[in-house]
Amino acid sequence: MNLANPYCHFFEAEEFQETDRPGFRRRVITGENLQLCFWRIDGGASGSFLHKHDDHEQLGMIVRGSLDFRIGDEDVEERSVVGPYQAYLAPPGLWHGDSIFVGDDELNECWILDVFSPPRDDLREG
Repeated sequence: MNLANPYCHFFEAEEFQETDRPGFRRRVITGENLQLCFWRIDGGASGSFLHKHDDHEQLGMIVRGSLDFRIGDEDVEERSVVGPYQAYLAPPGLWHGDSIFVGDDELNECWILDVFSPPRDDLREG
């Protein structure tokens, strides 16, 4: 591993930071115009609520497990299930969340790669 290269990032388990939500760990990489947030979420974890980002576009891809959530108008009741190697797009102002995180068979985790543009200040690593 070339840790001296500022353009290459690695995802060993110890690189993920705990969050204030139990069962949620993340690794964030922030560039000038976009940001990658790699989530490792315990299957069955709670703490997701319906929300929107007025100033940020969000593109997400599921790597492990699946995401059962609501996405669309604020009053949408229909749920969508996104599984491994499937993606979702939440343009600015689109409601999404109220999520159920379904863990995979091996680790009982849901892995999500979220890309935000522009970067979110609240996700920058300190």
